[in-house]
Amino acid sequence: MQDEAKDSRGWRKVFGVLGPSTNTTVQPDFDDMRPAGVTNHYSRIIVSNAQAISNETFLAGTQAIADNTVDAVKSVMTADPDYLVMGMSAITFYGGAEGAARFRRQIREVSGLYLSTGSESLAAAIAAYGGVKKVAFVSPYYPVANEQVRNFLSDYGYETVRDVPLQCPSWTSIARVGTSRLREVLKQLDGDDVDAILQVGTNLSMVKLAAAAEMWLGKPVIAINTATYWHALRANGIQDKVYGFGRLLEEF
Repeated sequence: MQDEAKDSRGWRKVFGVLGPSTNTTVQPDFDDMRPAGVTNHYSRIIVSNAQAISNETFLAGTQAIADNTVDAVKSVMTADPDYLVMGMSAITFYGGAEGAARFRRQIREVSGLYLSTGSESLAAAIAAYGGVKKVAFVSPYYPVANEQVRNFLSDYGYETVRDVPLQCPSWTSIARVGTSRLREVLKQLDGDDVDAILQVGTNLSMVKLAAAAEMWLGKPVIAINTATYWHALRANGIQDKVYGFGRLLEEF
């Protein structure tokens, strides 16, 4: 019998999800992976649809997201969530492993809750597969942000062999990158010298493509939204196998 003291829909866990207001991918991705009894409550980090035309403008746009994150946290806390899930990734890679930990601690200080971040979830996902030393990744970012991702991965002992920054011209254009383009990028990234392929940038829709690619490439292909939601579920003791999104949610 369901405990009446628990949320009627989120009787296992109520997740507060933080994502940029321009992001149209995280919300449906997370809902598609949601097991029964877990609910996702999306709080938008208000940011303009920045035109990213250089390394400098990209960094400025991501800094605006970082500056407005606390307000989004305070907003979602009014729903009394059990746990926070960060539906944005770029700024969680900045400053390497220590920068990621510092960001997580800052959000915990504001909210009082534990949380899953994109960068640390990705590192945990790579470790879950085991045997990965060399990686390649794709992002919607500009080269300056890809450098931050490489540095973060290096802090965890992973060597980046290749990476592709798609240099999307605006935040909303990230969600419009098609499967055909991403399929070509996967071909660029793959090789015998790569143990796993990663995708970062939460507005880049790749959870289904990554799962399919994993089957025909025969190696881990990890989409960041899958990794982040997997991490949030497992951190809360929810071990449900969720099918259709690759080995991570099915096996680990």
